[in-house]
Amino acid sequence: MRILGLDPSLSSTGWGIVEVENNRLRYVADGFIPTDPKMPMAERLALINKTLCDVIELYKPDEAAIEQVFLNSNAVSTIKLGMARGVVMMAPAQYHIPVTEYEPNKIKKAVVGVGKAEKQQVETMVKILLPGCKPKNNDSSDALAIAITHNSFRKVR
Repeated sequence: MRILGLDPSLSSTGWGIVEVENNRLRYVADGFIPTDPKMPMAERLALINKTLCDVIELYKPDEAAIEQVFLNSNAVSTIKLGMARGVVMMAPAQYHIPVTEYEPNKIKKAVVGVGKAEKQQVETMVKILLPGCKPKNNDSSDALAIAITHNSFRKVR
């Protein structure tokens, strides 16, 4: 069973793949998709979609998980995040991969044990839970944490 964790963002969408075998987690891959803020919005969204589709075709995950959106006080930022999040959810759906959403505090609690953990604590625990893993950046580390969380809460099919 392979799980794709997704941390949506318009500026840098994180992704991470873990494999589960006999209830043991194994790191497979991680990365992030940076977009140039000078690019037109449609091109940025297309780049995120294309790259995620490439990741899905290469690693063939069985399930996907994504962080639930939080409301920002800046309406424009919230709308942009919502557009990126829609594209990030659409990519696995195009391959008939089920997508589950998790609240940020639930992810932190599942990985660190504390719902208000700092990013550095999350990254440290990801490295402990996935030996040999050296996440590319905070976004890919968060994506791996989302995949780990999904493994903890998913319903066995």
